[in-house]
Amino acid sequence: MGEDKKILFGKYELGSLLGKGTFAKVYQAKHLATNECVAIKVIKKDEVIKNERMMEQILREISVMRLVRHPNIVELKEVMATKSKIFFVMEYVRGGELFAKVERGRLKEDAARKYFQQLISAVDFCHSRGVFHRDLKPENLLLDENEDLKISDFGLSALHEHPSNGELLHTQCGTPAYVAPEVLQTKGYNGAKADIWSCGVILYVLLAGFLPFQDENLAVMYRKIYKAEYEFPPWFSTETKRLVSKLLVADPAKRLSIPGIMRVSWFRKGFTRPNAFSMEESIFEKFDEEEKFMHETIKKSPSSPAFLNAFEFISSMSTGFDLSNMFEDGGRRGRRNSRRGVRRR
Repeated sequence: MGEDKKILFGKYELGSLLGKGTFAKVYQAKHLATNECVAIKVIKKDEVIKNERMMEQILREISVMRLVRHPNIVELKEVMATKSKIFFVMEYVRGGELFAKVERGRLKEDAARKYFQQLISAVDFCHSRGVFHRDLKPENLLLDENEDLKISDFGLSALHEHPSNGELLHTQCGTPAYVAPEVLQTKGYNGAKADIWSCGVILYVLLAGFLPFQDENLAVMYRKIYKAEYEFPPWFSTETKRLVSKLLVADPAKRLSIPGIMRVSWFRKGFTRPNAFSMEESIFEKFDEEEKFMHETIKKSPSSPAFLNAFEFISSMSTGFDLSNMFEDGGRRGRRNSRRGVRRR
């Protein structure tokens, strides 16, 4: 039976397949020395090399994830590569997506608050390191065995060396229902403010069980987002209405900041800020070596196009992340039925 075991780099025993996409497969695996359970994303390099933009996404994700070691962010443990494959060794998060929980119905306010507190804590840490996620949504929020939240999928993130200098981003990306109105424009946007908008949409979804902005016609939905046109269901408390209304503000200059969120009494209830992890210098050096190796396998690409299609990118790299059908279902069944729940298909 020992011959049937697949051992990777003499360190990891590959287990069951967790999911697959066009370019990658994700396996459960076990570290042979520690018995720690991990998830390993195996990316076919020959396929990715044909898509220079995809390789840029992968390299960016490595650069970003090595900077954001936090209890509420999925940990990238190491990156390994051969001439044909790239291996992301990541923390294995057993509880699945927060999306699955919301799909079954809206959450109680205390549960929604806990997840929102953990989300804001992690996003605040990312921003302090110059990292802007740009695709925050329940599908990219995982739950561990203790029901604690972990942000995942930094493939569309942006990295600024000097996050406080006010530099604007210009790449339009993200998932339509969660994207901030200024991202849809061509004037540039503040990555932190755009992430805060997405957090506001997530809080609304957790409490409501459906999206604040949705329509079978994408253009109509974008108009609603531009104008921040949405309604609160009757079960929202006064406090949650007040907070969400300060997050889903069309003008980013008037949108509540993370320090402002943390001063809100509803948010502060039971909140304890977790400690971020420190990363050993040797790990940084290891990442640098692997990143340099992968850079050398491809030619330097021209500047990326101004618009990244989130549906195209997400569906090609992972399973089940395309939300386009959710909007279509809602439109076909009418406004009332579209509010019965957040659906993937």
